[in-house]
Amino acid sequence: MPSGLSRTRRQGIPPSPGVEVPAASGTVETLRSVPNSPGWNRTRAPPPPAGGVTVAGVNLVWGALVVVAVTSVAVAAMLFVRRRAPEGSYFSDGDRASGVFGVLATGFSVLLGFIIFLAFESYDQSRTGSETEALVVLQQVENAQLFPTAAGKKLTGQLLCYARAVVHEEWPRMQNGTEGDSLNPWALELFGTLSQVQPKTASEQSAYDKWLEQTSTREEARRDRVHGAVGVIPSPLWVVLFFISAVIFAYMLFFADSGEGVVTQGLLMGAVTSVIVTMLLLLSFLDSPFHSGVGGLKPVAMERTMRIVDSVLPSIAPDVTPPCDAEGAPL
Repeated sequence: MPSGLSRTRRQGIPPSPGVEVPAASGTVETLRSVPNSPGWNRTRAPPPPAGGVTVAGVNLVWGALVVVAVTSVAVAAMLFVRRRAPEGSYFSDGDRASGVFGVLATGFSVLLGFIIFLAFESYDQSRTGSETEALVVLQQVENAQLFPTAAGKKLTGQLLCYARAVVHEEWPRMQNGTEGDSLNPWALELFGTLSQVQPKTASEQSAYDKWLEQTSTREEARRDRVHGAVGVIPSPLWVVLFFISAVIFAYMLFFADSGEGVVTQGLLMGAVTSVIVTMLLLLSFLDSPFHSGVGGLKPVAMERTMRIVDSVLPSIAPDVTPPCDAEGAPL
């Protein structure tokens, strides 16, 4: 068994490019050449759109445009109301009005803070689940080599197809919000292959038991990954957040003061509006973590696993042929 894969399993982290893995002949191969290997060429991500403009950059620009547009409308509304506002604002008692505004702002910020925490928990759960799933697939490839030769080869090929399906089939569906209750078909194929295995030696029985444990861990990790694709914030919370935002905006208009300068009044409304809009955009980002924009979750861990498996496969199982194409579709 290659010590590189064993060391990976013991430490609990997948090796990265540059990690040394012993070859079958006893010489040392490195993963630095993985991007040029045939397996990597088949599974690498598509190039960015033509023209040099990435989707991530477009999403970031759209977010900035939303903040600028909404803030501009709010500032324009404030300056329009200011034209007919009395000096000192519409409130005769500014201290009391400020106190009421403090209650509104505090309630909104506390609620928003809790919801952002909830959304970040879901985001982090999806990220951790995708990394754990990729690590377990790598460990199962190692474990498959302890099975009887025919079953080990079949399981190894199906695991590689499972990884390809995650990257090329499941991930686009999660980005589009259409993953739903669909299953990875190669998980069923793996189960069918395993059900036909009859362990005869102590090592095979140990590998069989370990495989069942790893399968359970992989399925739990996949569940965590898919969980974030549907969003965790219910619609009533979004309604409440937008309602409170509208109330704060309307309340701010009563602070219009014809005695103050245009810049001061514009800054007063613009600062509050831009912060609220930015926080709502952040919440939307965390609630939908699977996208191609800045900070979106991508199948980096599973792609790394495929590169590592493609690199060591000639050493540990040279005659394994995955029963699928480069995108994980059955042949």
